[in-house]
Amino acid sequence: MLDLTFDTPKPKVIAGAKHDWELVIGMEVHAQVSSQAKLFSGASTKFGAEPNSNVAFVDSAMPGMLPVINEFCVEQAVRTGLGLKAEINLKSAFDRKNYFYPDLPQGYQISQLYHPIVGEGEVIVDMEPGIARKVRIERIHIEQDAGKSIHDMDPHMSFVDLNRTGVALMEIVSRPDIRGPEEAAAYIAKLRQILRYLGTCDGNMQNGNLRADVNVSICQPGQYEKYMETQDFSHLGTRCEIKNMNSMRFIQQAIMVEAERQIKIVEAGGEVDQETRLYDPDKGETRSMRSKEEAHDYRYFPCPDLLPLEIEQDWVDDIAKSLPELPDEKKARFVNAFGLSEYDASVLTAETESADFFEKVVAGSGDGKLSANWVINELFGRLKKEDHDISDSPVNPDQLAGIIKLIKSDAISGKIAKDLFEIVYSEGGDPEAIVEERGMKQVTDTGAIETAVDEIIAANPAQVEKAKQNPKLAGWFVGQVMKATGGKANPKAVNQIVAQKLGL
Repeated sequence: MLDLTFDTPKPKVIAGAKHDWELVIGMEVHAQVSSQAKLFSGASTKFGAEPNSNVAFVDSAMPGMLPVINEFCVEQAVRTGLGLKAEINLKSAFDRKNYFYPDLPQGYQISQLYHPIVGEGEVIVDMEPGIARKVRIERIHIEQDAGKSIHDMDPHMSFVDLNRTGVALMEIVSRPDIRGPEEAAAYIAKLRQILRYLGTCDGNMQNGNLRADVNVSICQPGQYEKYMETQDFSHLGTRCEIKNMNSMRFIQQAIMVEAERQIKIVEAGGEVDQETRLYDPDKGETRSMRSKEEAHDYRYFPCPDLLPLEIEQDWVDDIAKSLPELPDEKKARFVNAFGLSEYDASVLTAETESADFFEKVVAGSGDGKLSANWVINELFGRLKKEDHDISDSPVNPDQLAGIIKLIKSDAISGKIAKDLFEIVYSEGGDPEAIVEERGMKQVTDTGAIETAVDEIIAANPAQVEKAKQNPKLAGWFVGQVMKATGGKANPKAVNQIVAQKLGL
């Protein structure tokens, strides 16, 4: 593992406040389970289907329909818990959370309040190379999603799409350990990365498959430390929940806007009301949605249609054996096995597809550092410029490995390699064959290089005298030789011969 320093968070100071205030943030992340069927029915979870086409009788609350638990969704929740180093509860139970909304046909949501399937875990959040913070996970429970109300298709009516109704969600609840907007975004990014590595959620925030409710409160310096000592929430300010955030940028903005709103209220002698709010990015403000309900407001009670969920430890152990190498482990291996910097390893392990691509390049080229440089700087740089990701890459790992092998064998120079990469990227083909067919091989014949150097020295006697007085000017001759050979001369050999001929 990497040698990490766990930093003590330094809360952001709010500009313009009369007193110093610290931010306290907790997050409830709703992650849609990657599964083909819903939590309690066999209806499809495919995104983008015609409205109300992925709806079973159970989802639409037809009389007499009973939910049947989807075992795969349970497995995905357990898998997530194991990936977050959390306690797996072998016994859990479902409850009914009662509230009315047009896109909730049953009039209640089947969730887990009192006995969640996953207990306490942790997420290690990378703040900068070598510096990390630990965010505690309080619990993960599984529940069914509601549908979607559509208000902008008619001036007088709203429409309801039940395709999402009954889709399995994992609600990942953190402790109030996050101390600033940047840390909140980093936490979401790390959590998303882990879920994608595990294959339990695709992390698509644009489609709403990963969204967060952000709890924000303020407190005076020293109060958070008292909370950490006693776990007594009275030391923290009244929290407000910002609902359904699906953008890391907007999460950061909303936290600061809400914190400033609360500070203004408190410093004016008022009290912050506990409530649920929405963030309006166009106006740069949060606005009240409803008063924050407590558990008793939802009239929770055990779901009479579902037996308590009991799982076997052997089943959990089998899932644990099938876990992939997770981001922190993979990053540490890349640093130790290939001699990469922590930054380069972080870039390469950001997505599973990127890490897999890199490892295939290394397997073909035999050089970890050179492979990392080419994958990050040349390939990723070009893909980013064209707004593509690694799955769209026109250069496959074997082709990139072939270019690197040609560099290592001195068949081509770094400059020629970039020209070759451009050809492979634009036209495809085998790098070695392209070099042969187009005469791109590097000139390593010292006799040919000497001839070129002699000709340039003979033609430029004044420049020779200057170079003898200032050896740094020898680079001019190197450049002329490279130009004369079409960039094919071996740069190392050219430098050595020029120095020798000029007596430097």
